[in-house]
Order: sequence, then C-alpha cells, then structure tokens
Amino acid sequence: MNYRSAALFALAISLTMHVLISIVSFYGREAVVVAKAKIPEFDAVRLLTSMATTFVFTFLLYILNFALLKSGKPKLPKLLLIVGCTLLATYALSWAFTFVHILLFDFGAHPERAFRGGLVRDFFTATIVVFSSQIVYANVRRNLIALENEALKAENEKTRYEALRQQVNPHFLFNSLNTLNAIIKTDPGKAQQYVQELSYIFRYTLQNKDVITLDEELKFTGTYGSLMQIRYGSSLQIDMDVRPEYRSYHIIPLSLQTLVENAIKHNIISRQQPLAVRIFTEDVRPAITVSNPVQRRKTPEEGEGVGLANLAERYRLKWKQDITICCTDNTFSVTIPLKKI
Repeated sequence: MNYRSAALFALAISLTMHVLISIVSFYGREAVVVAKAKIPEFDAVRLLTSMATTFVFTFLLYILNFALLKSGKPKLPKLLLIVGCTLLATYALSWAFTFVHILLFDFGAHPERAFRGGLVRDFFTATIVVFSSQIVYANVRRNLIALENEALKAENEKTRYEALRQQVNPHFLFNSLNTLNAIIKTDPGKAQQYVQELSYIFRYTLQNKDVITLDEELKFTGTYGSLMQIRYGSSLQIDMDVRPEYRSYHIIPLSLQTLVENAIKHNIISRQQPLAVRIFTEDVRPAITVSNPVQRRKTPEEGEGVGLANLAERYRLKWKQDITICCTDNTFSVTIPLKKI
C-alpha cells in the first residue's frame, strides 16, 4: 500500500476503461458514459488526455484511501470516514478535471462533455477504488499478521533451543564429576590424567557455536572416549568408521558425545561384558549412526536425564528434522542427520 501500488492500480483501471471507450467509439455506438450523449468521433489526443486525467484522478483516490486505512482509529467508523472522504474528493476532482478539459478543448454549447464521462463514471470509479483498497488492506494485514506470527514462532524456537543448549553443559559437568569421583576412589593417578583431559573437554563445551563440522565433533568424541577408557580400560571400545566426504558436513555440538555417554550410562561395562560402541556412516544418506549392544544395567548411573530427549528436541528446533532411534533386544542405535552448509 504505497505510491507504486496506487500507480499500478490506477493505470490498470484507466487502461481498461479507455480500451472499452475506444472500442465503443470506433464502432460508433452509443454508451452511457456521457449522460445521454453520443461519444464523439475517435480523437487520439482527446483520448490520451482523458486517460491521463483518469489515471491521475484514480491515483489520487487510491493515495487518499491508503492514507486513511493506515491512519489511527478515528472516532467515526473507519469505513464510513473513508467513503465520505472519497465522495467529497471524487466530486472536487471531477470538477477540477472538467475545468482542465474545458481549457484544452472547445466543447461549444456542450461543456458537459468535458466531464470525462460525467460524475456517474467518476463515482463508479471511486466505488472500485474503495472496494479494491479494502481488499488490498485486508490482504496486507493478513500477511503482516502471518509474518509477525512466524517471527514470534522463530524467536520462541530460538529461545527454547538456547535453553536446551545451555542445559547440556551442567548435565555434562554433573556426569563428568561423578566419573572423576569414582576414579579418585580407585586410582588417584588416573584421576590426575582425567582432570587434564577434562580441561580440554570443557573448553570445547563452552564454545558458543550452534553447529560444527562432523570432523570437529569426531575429534571431541574421541577425546571424551579416551577419558572414559581411563575409567573402564579395555572394557570400553569406541570404533569410528566415517566416510571422508561426510567430515565436512555439519552437526549440532555434543551430539555424538551425548550418544556415547548414553550408551555408557545405561549398559554394563566389565571385563566379562565389554561394551563396543560403533560410530559409522553409510552410503544411503548423509547421516551418522551411533550403535551399541544392549547390556542393560539393573540401575543406570545417576544423572539428570537430559541426554537423548534434549538431543532430539534440539534437532527438531534447529533443522526441523528428527533423529532416528532403533531399539531391538540386542542392539540400540541412534541415527543423526548431517547438514551440508
């Protein structure tokens, strides 16, 4: 609803109207355009002048309607105000352009022909302007409301995503400290090495990135796996089989680490029952899978219960995609989509 749209609407109405008038004039038929008067023979100059004045007339009416529609709420109903102002403007403009036509053309004893079709046609044009302006305004308002709703939805999802992302770090810290506590009791030397490795881990978790490359996440997960092997020794194995072309794809930080942690937390790990976690990609689609055998603990390690549900929700909010969870009697696996950015 601006000058450009007003000009386009006015041009369309002016052209349509004068094409019809030209057809009628060309065939010499009578039409109710000038009250009970036969249209004069085709005159290109007069027709072009009429088109120009009709365009300006319609353009000004659109500008008036757009301005009133965008203004604040008046005391009177807005539609009544618009109709009243449009009628007054139509009457005043019609007489103004009549005067212009009288100055340009000699109508002799018939000055009423200078009305460019008379007040009837001008009021008909004004009616079209009022109704089309209402339709345009309603459509613009509907689009603005839709955009505002989308913006609010996006902002809400961003806020939820950030809340979930911030939830990961305390969760990771809680489980890491539990692990450190267990190592201190059994092997203080390993505990010292664990603290050194843990400092790198926390530098990684504190980075303020929404997404990272799969290569970065694999390196971090490998470091995390080394920490866990300090605790579990050869009873825990983490195997990676990732196609080189997928390493440049992107993933949400801590995705693979969360799944490895989830496997360690819920499964028995001992010399009698070692746990082998596989991280691999396939040719079918850009995705990475973390898989482990099911060796359920009677009582899982303590934690905040954040991991898998948090990861699934972050992918839904960030990329509108779901992770795939597959659980059988023998195997538990989670497949995460990879994104090419």
